[in-house]
Amino acid sequence: MYDISTIHEVSSIDEAIAALSADENAMLISGGTDVLIKIHEGKLAGVPLISIHGLDELCGVTMSDNGVIDIGPGTTFSQLENDEIVLRHIPQLAEAAGQVGGPQIRAMGTVGGNVCNGVTSADTASSLFSMEAELVLKGPGGLRTVPISEFYTGPGKTVRLHDEVLVSIRILPENYMGWSGHYIKYAQRNAMDIATLGVACRVMLSDGKKTIEDCRLAFGVAAATPMRAFSAEKYAAGHAIDAGLADGFSEAALSDVNPRTSWRASREFRLQLVGELSKRALKQAIINAGGECDA
Repeated sequence: MYDISTIHEVSSIDEAIAALSADENAMLISGGTDVLIKIHEGKLAGVPLISIHGLDELCGVTMSDNGVIDIGPGTTFSQLENDEIVLRHIPQLAEAAGQVGGPQIRAMGTVGGNVCNGVTSADTASSLFSMEAELVLKGPGGLRTVPISEFYTGPGKTVRLHDEVLVSIRILPENYMGWSGHYIKYAQRNAMDIATLGVACRVMLSDGKKTIEDCRLAFGVAAATPMRAFSAEKYAAGHAIDAGLADGFSEAALSDVNPRTSWRASREFRLQLVGELSKRALKQAIINAGGECDA
């Protein structure tokens, strides 16, 4: 049973903002794959809903003339997984979207909901962290842009104000041109479960493909919020692709993270995953960039 007081289906972003401003208890719903579960469990019983499902202005992926990729937050995981722009320029994000839930969830769930629910296990969040995504929010006062690194404030908490709507997830050209990456999700039931750990690694290689010029490593479920592993990134940047690279990278990553014990996995097991999966993600990112990594 779903205890919902009202559902207001809006026809524009501005109408959604006005509806949120008028009711401090109202909640946005798009795909509903997270919100409806919480309502069914009684955590949000009686909540008034404002539906932005299917708003054209929030859906789809576009690229501007200057190379900026704008991802509509209403874009479903299935659409993201198969989008030509995403597959051509940021296939790592398609990888992550393809590991969310099952086919039914991917057909309904949206990338904006995955970000705005604020959970550290969100499959797309770590990849967006590694791409230094910008989140564009619109409220009564207009637009504001927040780096994704500043968006999460704690478990299930973000800087989005009650009367704001996420209107775009933006990837700048300097954060994907020349970069290649890989996303790995470890879960008890593979893609059909919430991530026990998610890791996203991106590399930019030298012209000869023998050295890592720059590197980014981001995790989900390695801390209370999605996070970057800056010590590991610093270790890899400028490092030759040699036999010691992966082990040193892994050790550096372990110094950055702070996972917790939960019913899904112990802290110790998550640390083991951090060490192993950071190596695997780095190696595959190098291979995806055209390099060779046998370490």
